[in-house]
Amino acid sequence: MSETVIQFFQEYSEWAIMISLGLNILIGILGVVPTVFITAANLIFFGFWYGTILSFIGEALGAMVAFLLYRKGFKEVSREKLKGYPRVVRLLDARGKEAFILILSLRLLPFVPSGFVTFASAIGAVSAWTFVVASSLGKLPALVIEAYSVYSVTEWNTEGKIILGVAALVGIYIFVTKRRN
Repeated sequence: MSETVIQFFQEYSEWAIMISLGLNILIGILGVVPTVFITAANLIFFGFWYGTILSFIGEALGAMVAFLLYRKGFKEVSREKLKGYPRVVRLLDARGKEAFILILSLRLLPFVPSGFVTFASAIGAVSAWTFVVASSLGKLPALVIEAYSVYSVTEWNTEGKIILGVAALVGIYIFVTKRRN
């Protein structure tokens, strides 16, 4: 997938930044598609630092646009259906500093889906400003780690080989344990 995006960047190089941002916004709205292939394309096409910065801006914009769309379209319907889940309601009712810390913490956890955090925040009581700041700050460490990992793999250096080896072992472990169950 990254190769297709890179070819698109090359073909429309004067629009490459806008294409990257647009793809990140689309992925943010969808909420379930990983951004790693856009990050990889950005790193290869724009270089490590510009690619990382562009990926960060794109992911922040994607989360912001998704938040605003989800808030407009799902807030009333979803809140009514989630009243039976007290822990989710706590997140939905969080405001100010508590909301900021919850969103930041959830963004820092790699196993919490980004789309879930955005959706829960959008239908909750948190302000758009608090969400954007907490979400962006929370995405930063994960994105830097992702960018470094992708860069190491694409450069095929020692770290990249280790990353791929560990990822392969984790994948095999998950496959084998799911197969046993």
